[in-house]
Amino acid sequence: MNSIAIIPARYASTRFPGKPLADMGGKPMIQRVYEQALRVFENVVVATDDERITAVVRGFGGNAVITSSAHKSGTDRCAEALILYEQMRSATYEIIVNIQGDEPFIQPGQLQLVMSCFAKAGTQIATLARPVHNVRELFDPNKPKVILDKNNAAIYFSRSVIPYVRGAETDAWPAHHNFLIHIGLYAFRKEALNAVTILQTTPLEKAESLEQLRWIENGYRIQVAITDHESYGIDTPEDLHKAMEIIANQGKKQP
Repeated sequence: MNSIAIIPARYASTRFPGKPLADMGGKPMIQRVYEQALRVFENVVVATDDERITAVVRGFGGNAVITSSAHKSGTDRCAEALILYEQMRSATYEIIVNIQGDEPFIQPGQLQLVMSCFAKAGTQIATLARPVHNVRELFDPNKPKVILDKNNAAIYFSRSVIPYVRGAETDAWPAHHNFLIHIGLYAFRKEALNAVTILQTTPLEKAESLEQLRWIENGYRIQVAITDHESYGIDTPEDLHKAMEIIANQGKKQP
């Protein structure tokens, strides 16, 4: 399959302005994400609305395209970036993987796993989930949960705990059900990406503030693969400090 990894990156983050350019052990965050993507994909491009990010990406030898500042989601930015990049390269791509620009620890195995979902001819959209580790994150609204059908297609995503375990104390719920945390890595067939970006906002999406519910409400099937790898997105300067500790510990493990 002819595939491309697109990394949407905004400069104007409310909680962490300039986040893609934050230094992480001598490299900007966006470069670390880019290098992880290159371990799996031959074609990688950063989609941004900021010239500073573009300059940094091209400075380390990466590909970047300037997209509109009006996009409301990374998915919308990816769709425009795909058009621009295909025009630049006179190429077409069948599978598009949306890698968040604040995921410097994304694992090659995760990227390969989400791509494996397209071995099924009917897969339109694919994403990942992982088992819940503890009760605290089970009830964390910033860690959306997902429930699946018997074929590992998503039935529903929620910031609430799903499903409800009747007849058990909440602290014991993980012992009664294999709860799953959603990991925000998406892959699309080209036709699906172009289609979902023109859909109108839906009631469930508004209620939960989760764009993937718009796709489900419109009949799109989201295939979910299960990973054991942790996902560590960086939303705040405090998250960056923790990430630097991870990098320091990784360095200590090197021979």
